[in-house]
Amino acid sequence: MMTDAPSIVFFGTPEFAAGILDHILASGIPVRGVVTAPDKPAGRGRQPRPSPVKAYALEKQIPLLQPEKLKDPGFLEALRAWQPDLQVVVAFRMLPEAVWALPPLGTFNLHASLLPRYRGAAPIQHVLMNGEKETGVTTFFIDHKIDTGRIIMQEKVPVSFDDNAGTLSEKLMRAGAELVVSTIRAILAGEVQPVEQQHLLEGPLKTAPKITKEDLMINWQRTPEEIYNHIRALSPLPGARTLLRDKEGKELLLKIFAARPVIKEHDLPVPSFVTDGKTHLDVAVPGGFLSLRELQLEGRKKMKVQDFLRGIRPGELTFSV
Repeated sequence: MMTDAPSIVFFGTPEFAAGILDHILASGIPVRGVVTAPDKPAGRGRQPRPSPVKAYALEKQIPLLQPEKLKDPGFLEALRAWQPDLQVVVAFRMLPEAVWALPPLGTFNLHASLLPRYRGAAPIQHVLMNGEKETGVTTFFIDHKIDTGRIIMQEKVPVSFDDNAGTLSEKLMRAGAELVVSTIRAILAGEVQPVEQQHLLEGPLKTAPKITKEDLMINWQRTPEEIYNHIRALSPLPGARTLLRDKEGKELLLKIFAARPVIKEHDLPVPSFVTDGKTHLDVAVPGGFLSLRELQLEGRKKMKVQDFLRGIRPGELTFSV
């Protein structure tokens, strides 16, 4: 058990991580320093933009490091100067042993799934793609392999039929924030009993690899619910997509952000559009339809389906298959 104020270093980059950091501070736990990614070019002007974690750290006047390389001697020297007792990692890149083995109390990571299920870079997306009804958050000590370390704590989170990657991320961030704080307090009090992951494995091991460009494309030969799960897993970003052709034969990319599955037998071509030209735009698929709700055609803004139909004549667009 620690009696003096601990030196805690936080590693993270996106909005998800910034939310966790905010909860740590709001819970009265001091943070000695923050490590985040270098500024990245963004927007039309490609100007360097700070990560959400950097922006938050600057606002709270927390010391900050932004290493290009985690094995850089200058970075390691600056990190050691903070004399970390414990390091917390949320949505950051893989750490070398020289970093994660530094603090005497260890380095733990928050993962957005119930490990060992959905190890990998995109657990939220793969949980939704597979139509899971439950997921959760896990804290575990980092070791030599990705997402395989001893589990400290877990919290289950239900997945609703209406969840997409955005709403589920919010749920997991709230649960993860509480879990990280509980984990920090338990480690500082010397009350953790980590468990090897193989003791928690039930059934086949499902993984969550990084989403590729190929993963973004919709397979219209799948069932309505499978396609719906694919669409919501990629919403609000980067958006599930398909290719269309206009009446001149030009190929256009269509992103779909919201839809609803409809189970209904039919003998229509798959895929094909079904619409009244005003209120609804459905896609015929095996065993039913996908009722499109929010979409974006290449060169246009994201819009609701009724607004989309105002600028499109029936039959003007067809699937490029």
